[in-house]
Amino acid sequence: MVVGILQLELFIEGATSLKDKRRVVRSLKDRLHNEHRVSVAEVDRLDEHTVAILGVALVSSSVPVAQRVLDKMLDWIRLGRDYTLRDHKLEILSGQ
Repeated sequence: MVVGILQLELFIEGATSLKDKRRVVRSLKDRLHNEHRVSVAEVDRLDEHTVAILGVALVSSSVPVAQRVLDKMLDWIRLGRDYTLRDHKLEILSGQ
């Protein structure tokens, strides 16, 4: 079993309230889950309206598959219009 973990730090451009931030975060979380079948949660800086820290988890049967899916997600996330990807950390754990 292989677990891929991705932590994202996003700057939410134009967010003037937590409601604005939550709209952007919810949309991104739903899209990542629906298109890539990953688990996504906001994990830190919950009370800041311009910054979101998201955790993404993926279970796979192989390291190359996990790496490919996470890389594809990162490429797509970099194209976001409502936010800017400030930083990310990617880790793949293998139980083999």
